[in-house]
Amino acid sequence: MNDGRFRTPSPEIRRTSTVLFDSVARLREALDASRSGDRRYSTYGTHGTPTTAELEALLLAGEGGAGVELASSGLGSIVVAMLAVARAGDHILVTDSAYGPARDFSTGMLAGLGVDVEFYHPLIGDGIAALIRPNTKLIWMESPGTHTFEVQDVPAIVRAARGAHHRVVTAIDNTWGSPGLFRPFDHGVDISVVALTKYWGGHGDVLMGATFANAELLPAVREASRLTGTAVSGEDAFLVIRGARTVGMRIRDQGGAALELAGRLAGHPRVARVLHPGLPGDPGHAVFERDFRGASGLFSFELQRADGSPADGADADAVTDRLVARGRFGLGYSWGGYESLVMPARWSGLNRAVSPWTGGPLLRVSIGLEPVEELWADLEAALAG
Repeated sequence: MNDGRFRTPSPEIRRTSTVLFDSVARLREALDASRSGDRRYSTYGTHGTPTTAELEALLLAGEGGAGVELASSGLGSIVVAMLAVARAGDHILVTDSAYGPARDFSTGMLAGLGVDVEFYHPLIGDGIAALIRPNTKLIWMESPGTHTFEVQDVPAIVRAARGAHHRVVTAIDNTWGSPGLFRPFDHGVDISVVALTKYWGGHGDVLMGATFANAELLPAVREASRLTGTAVSGEDAFLVIRGARTVGMRIRDQGGAALELAGRLAGHPRVARVLHPGLPGDPGHAVFERDFRGASGLFSFELQRADGSPADGADADAVTDRLVARGRFGLGYSWGGYESLVMPARWSGLNRAVSPWTGGPLLRVSIGLEPVEELWADLEAALAG
């Protein structure tokens, strides 16, 4: 911020509901400019402030797109994206590996509003063309997928959508790949949603989401945001701006540490399988190497007993409790912050319709900024029993 008298590295926090004008002419000018998409103008707190405008500029530089709308949570941004496109009588395709609340919104509220929701196998690739109907309006992707980390062939799905006889919108939950690990708009995706709660915020103290869109879909996204009343506070916008200053370094460090730990876990006798697309043996590794610029710090591993027999939920709970008791891993639902977290998948939802999980219990870990050797010592101790 620089007001000519006092320059600081951080922006001013603007707290407001009411925006005041010197005259009706100025009000009219602001209304016209705001409706045209000029983010320098606002007529009400929910339409933005200088603080949120600065955050939007930072986000667009990291994610791409023609514009972005903020919401008070990642789920709020998913709702904005879906409502911007889907209408009664439409058919939408949703990856079977989608974030649980996104599934629930699709099968609950959208279905209740007359939208036909169909789930597809996350590894379907260009085979999704066979599922596109005359009334298909939206394909919802998430890559890698929640808990099981399937990497979708996004370019193939986009080509299938564009090859349909009518307009099919493509959207993706890119929280794992943002910022910079995967750039959806470089691959032709129309809408990208990111839970800024995760890496962008980075400190476990703010809830926020962002819906990015290309130039064609941006007006619809902005209208959905306006009509649903999504808005964020100046304080929360500031917290994400703070996180954005270091997010690139953090995600590189955390992603590198996670890949190192994933490789070690892959050779542990208590681990049947590690689900991390950055590992060469992962089914999605080839697509990951082609499309991603790096890995984030979130992955899962499948437990087994020391003799190689299948583990059960009680085993997963016991390992989790031992890990948490050592003090470096917290037990919590979120991820992407500076601290390491663990969550048994059965406690955070592993619902599937067409690609059921048939393996053993999964533990999802988010690797933070703690020293790798200390985290590994805790993992080894927890798995040893």
